[in-house]
Parts: sequence; C-alpha cells; structure tokens
Amino acid sequence: MLSSLRTYSLTLFLGLLIFYFGFHAFTGDRGILTTGERDATLTAKTAELEALRNQREDLEARARLLRDESLSADLLEERARSLLGFADPRDYVIRPHQ
Repeated sequence: MLSSLRTYSLTLFLGLLIFYFGFHAFTGDRGILTTGERDATLTAKTAELEALRNQREDLEARARLLRDESLSADLLEERARSLLGFADPRDYVIRPHQ
C-alpha cells in the first residue's frame, strides 16, 4: 500500500497544484470572474480622466489670458474681485451654502 502511494504522490501533488492555480485563475484578484468589475473600474477612471483633462484645458486657457502679452481685462477684474472679496454695486452676488 505504501509503495503504491509513493508512485502516485507526484501525480497527486501535480493535480493539486493544477487545481490551486486553476481556482485562483477564476476567482483571484485578476481572475476571469472579476473581468466585469475591472471593466467598470476602467470606464469610471476613463470618465474621470476626461473630466480632469477638460478642467486642465480650461485652467490653461484662463492662465493664457492672464499672461502679459494677452491680458484680458475682464478676467483680471474677475479674479481681483474674487480674491479681494469686492463686488460692484451693480453685480449680483450669489454665495454658495457651505
């Protein structure tokens, strides 16, 4: 009985090893069953990246208008009033609730 167990021990070990890796190929962090979750995460991150790119382009455009060679008087006045907390008597001031 012991000699037959020794002959099949390598086969049993390799079978358990194949089962182990197969199980984790399906259920692991990067397994086949988590593909939908990864796709959803990728879609969310892609949308977030696009929003950040749009925000960056807006900030770059505003910074371009504040340079010496292309100074926008309206943008400069808007930023000065915003930073100093002043408003023209004809302006409507809407304060967000915090």
